[in-house]
Amino acid sequence: MIAHHVLFWLKADTTDEQKQAFRNGLQSLENIEVIKNLHIGTPVLSIDRPVVDTTYTFSLVVFFDDLAGHDVYQVHPVHKAFLEEFRVMFEKVIIYDAA
Repeated sequence: MIAHHVLFWLKADTTDEQKQAFRNGLQSLENIEVIKNLHIGTPVLSIDRPVVDTTYTFSLVVFFDDLAGHDVYQVHPVHKAFLEEFRVMFEKVIIYDAA
């Protein structure tokens, strides 16, 4: 099992409408057949602990059976379309891949 966790920091001037479009774009990724499970989240602002980062805008966690599934996802047309449309909104992105 591979967990692909992506944290997105959107630009400060991103509107609520643009944030909703971004969330919808993330949701479109679930149409990629190699994805076993997908979770989209936002920071839990009520958790106030020094070790918890709440500065990001969206979190995406995607699970694959194996590295081959992850590799298919990376070049899949739906993933590429998401990046093409929304990468201009990213201020920062950090990815954690774990086996």
